[in-house]
Amino acid sequence: MGDILSQSEIDALLDQLAGAGSAVGFAPSKKEKEVKLYNFNLPSKFNKEHLRTLEIIFDNYSRVVSSFLTAYLRAGVRLEVAGASQGPYRDFSSALYNPSILGIANLHPLKGSVVLEISPSIGYAVIDRVLGGPGDGLKKIREFSEIEKALLERLITQMLSYLTEPWESVAEIRPRLEKLETNPQFAQIVAPAEIAALVTISAKIGAAEGFINFCIPNLVVDPVMDRLNTKFWFNQNTDDGDASHREALERGLERAAVTVSAVVGKARITVADFVNLRVGDIITLDSFINSDMSVMVGNLHKFTAKPGVSRGRNAVLITPPAKA
Repeated sequence: MGDILSQSEIDALLDQLAGAGSAVGFAPSKKEKEVKLYNFNLPSKFNKEHLRTLEIIFDNYSRVVSSFLTAYLRAGVRLEVAGASQGPYRDFSSALYNPSILGIANLHPLKGSVVLEISPSIGYAVIDRVLGGPGDGLKKIREFSEIEKALLERLITQMLSYLTEPWESVAEIRPRLEKLETNPQFAQIVAPAEIAALVTISAKIGAAEGFINFCIPNLVVDPVMDRLNTKFWFNQNTDDGDASHREALERGLERAAVTVSAVVGKARITVADFVNLRVGDIITLDSFINSDMSVMVGNLHKFTAKPGVSRGRNAVLITPPAKA
């Protein structure tokens, strides 16, 4: 057998190998890499940017719907986005009460359905307010009558219509209510294991408090998933968005009505003279008979003009400004 290496010789040999390895970029790392666990049963379909974008969209939506509900119910309404998360659809459906207020809607041209859930406490408060009550709601949850369901359908239809504007940077959608369900068992729009985004909005109507949830399955927004980021919005706004917006603004301004007036002259009098004015009194102006008149657009002096007559009616002739 060959010679047996001592411990010091083994350590020296390892040090040489480590030095050679670091010279070519293969030095072993002293810090262990962190390993992240991935659950293949619950894959992540929405990243943080997607969820953040959904929060921004529904934050705009909350402000619009707050104004609508305040006018519709004639009561103080406050809606605020509490957060956005993702998970299997069964987690959302299993957490629902019976009865619940579930509006199943589609976002044409996007395929599939989404669920708008309104807490029963908020639903009862809205119904009570619409029917002339103070909007306190009920202390005990009960089934909804057919009249109450009709009122809720009208409300949810109006609320869904306000989704168009906040979503316009992602897709031009046309929301439509398919049906209203109060039993969660009849609201299985996708497979239980399908991943969905859940946007929660805290709602307060008068003294009633609750939540409004939007459950959006991944299958619905998958065709426009690449647009669910703020970077896409900024790029879109700097390209065709500015040009089309500018043209629309110019067309709107061309049709805008403005007040144009010609000022013959001005005078300053005391309050006593003004009170004692009688028919036939003469007020001396600060202009002469051959002076230019000031043409005002709104409150701005834009042109000068000469008085005259055109087709039997008083008129003014716009004159060029005096040369310096």
